[in-house]
Amino acid sequence: MPTLDLDRCRLAYDVTGSGPPVVQLHGLLSDRASNAAGGLDLASGLAGHRAVRYDARGHGCSAAEPVAEDWSWPRLAADLLDLLDAVVPGEPVHGIGPSMGAATLLYAALARPERFRSLTLCVPSTAWASRRGQAAAYRRGAELVERHGLEAYLRAGRAAPRPPAVADRATHPPRIDPGLLPTVLRGAAATDLPPVHELARIGLPTLVLAWSEDPTHPLSTAQALREALPGDALHVAGTPGGLAQWPRRCADFVRAVEAGPPVGGAG
Repeated sequence: MPTLDLDRCRLAYDVTGSGPPVVQLHGLLSDRASNAAGGLDLASGLAGHRAVRYDARGHGCSAAEPVAEDWSWPRLAADLLDLLDAVVPGEPVHGIGPSMGAATLLYAALARPERFRSLTLCVPSTAWASRRGQAAAYRRGAELVERHGLEAYLRAGRAAPRPPAVADRATHPPRIDPGLLPTVLRGAAATDLPPVHELARIGLPTLVLAWSEDPTHPLSTAQALREALPGDALHVAGTPGGLAQWPRRCADFVRAVEAGPPVGGAG
């Protein structure tokens, strides 16, 4: 498995296929394997493309040091840009990411829009007003792990209701070393998206995919991003069948972008 050494971390990644490059990210406490199991391997529908998938620092097969600031979304965006420069230098990519991955893409596109051809933002997480409550939940989770251990944290997670779109999917434990988990949660608690008016500077074609009945990934964030970024639709999955359509929606969107003129930073 190829790896890339960066500041205080080693990223594990893989590259499959050939053709225009696509990079696929994952959410907090997840990894590449969990994306596939959870129905979020959206690059799977993109035949004829070169897919770069990687585990964020400290997740899955990627190593990291216990520095909470390293899990801020701008820091994760810097990791992504370093990976792209190493693996697909000089080539604009189609970015695909859920939750933490979507936030990472937004910060990366703000910093270097020329690195991207399009963005597919899946289940955007809490942001702005809704982030405060989620941040408190992350801090409580970190304390729970430290005081009572990983199993107590897992029990609390299993008690929470699940969105209908993933009701048929198996749950998975955090793809993070238990000793690192409190640090990662505190890092997530301390980060947020920039103001909407800053995000509106991103001139890239954007697809927004969301699911319903999930306070950790509220529709309010998805709707705000849809209004701020170039694009004309927000697709909301309310059932497993709706989620199953996402790889096709993503593939149709990417191919439509490729068939049209360059937009924004991709020009």
